[in-house]
Amino acid sequence: MQLKPYWLDSAPAFTGGRDDALPSSADVVVIGGGFSGLSAARALARRGADVVVLEAGGVVSAASGRNGGHCNNGLAKGITGVAAAYGQARAEDLYKAFDAAVDTVERVVGEEHIDCDFRRSGKVQVAAKPSHYARLVDNHAVLARGVDPDTELIPPEKLRSEVNSELFHGGLLYRRGAMLHVGRFGIGLAEAAAHHGAAIFENTPVTNLKRLAGDRHEVATAKGTIRADKVFLATGADTGSAFPFFRRRIAPIGSFIIATEPLAVEKVDEIMPTRRTAVTTKNIGNYFRISPDNRVIFGGRARFALSNPTSDAKSGQILMRGLCDVFPSLSETKIDYCWGGLLDVTQDRLPRAGKQDGVYYAMGYSGHGVQMSVHMGTIMAAILSGEDNANPLEGLPWPAMPSVFGKPWFLPIVGAYYRLLDKLS
Repeated sequence: MQLKPYWLDSAPAFTGGRDDALPSSADVVVIGGGFSGLSAARALARRGADVVVLEAGGVVSAASGRNGGHCNNGLAKGITGVAAAYGQARAEDLYKAFDAAVDTVERVVGEEHIDCDFRRSGKVQVAAKPSHYARLVDNHAVLARGVDPDTELIPPEKLRSEVNSELFHGGLLYRRGAMLHVGRFGIGLAEAAAHHGAAIFENTPVTNLKRLAGDRHEVATAKGTIRADKVFLATGADTGSAFPFFRRRIAPIGSFIIATEPLAVEKVDEIMPTRRTAVTTKNIGNYFRISPDNRVIFGGRARFALSNPTSDAKSGQILMRGLCDVFPSLSETKIDYCWGGLLDVTQDRLPRAGKQDGVYYAMGYSGHGVQMSVHMGTIMAAILSGEDNANPLEGLPWPAMPSVFGKPWFLPIVGAYYRLLDKLS
């Protein structure tokens, strides 16, 4: 079992990076070389802006390349949960933004001819308990009235035509969802941004940000200092101490994933005949799909811990047991890859984007970052360019989380809380 992401191990190397000296200034400095930052850099460069991307490690080496490869519509808490917090009209607008985000990924793939196995597979949300199916029924009733009439309830007796497992109690099918090879997509997005003129500097962590006048900033890095007319922050869970406002509002939650050896087509036909993405209804649940080369990619919050080789290996063992619970016929299957990463989770599990103290930002994707990061990077690029472009996340309250700062010491407490919620639900 290799302790590294399958997506990055099976992606080409990035060739468009810069290894010369940092320029002294730029129209826009983008901090973070994941999907948000690269999407914004691509869009800005296409508009003719002088863009510099500063990435602490390698492009898409963090959350963008360490996820499950899902690109789905739908809200983490369901439309009824979001409506209870922000009203029905706002919930529907946010739902439509997630729809538009999948469209944005598909459009970028087409415009840049990125070979990443993008496919409108659809997503099936499977009920882990009978009571959870009742919640899916309630969500479907709201969606079917207009905001997403393409959704379809799958009663328990028909679920095996989607996910052939005895573990679940019906499901809800979202037909607009998609999947892709996120490693190849991310490298393709980075190459496209560089092709359009963005200067991408890897292994260049930002150490300090000093506001000058208006939106102008002086950005200090390990390789020197650069002045920017505008700064776009797209660091997610890796937001460091130089950005205390954002650090207090993002909880870095570990998520872990395994990839099996390639399976025979007949086995894939047996366990997931429609080959959609799948996600369970538990707070500490699982998400899974089939890769382009017929592996099962199976992930979840196996442990509330940070990613490192020891933690990843322990989490891989837990995930393997979970995979065998879902699909007992895979009990003898070899696991080829196991990896972990950090999700940038907000208190209400909705992302945030806007402007704070002269810094433009987009983050907090809470496990739905593949589509929303690309979408919000594009939207924020338009806003940075002075265009009248609506921000679907504008105005969402974003209070600081109590005791969230520095190292995430609180992860075991968070895990215990969500386990209790799952037990009581």
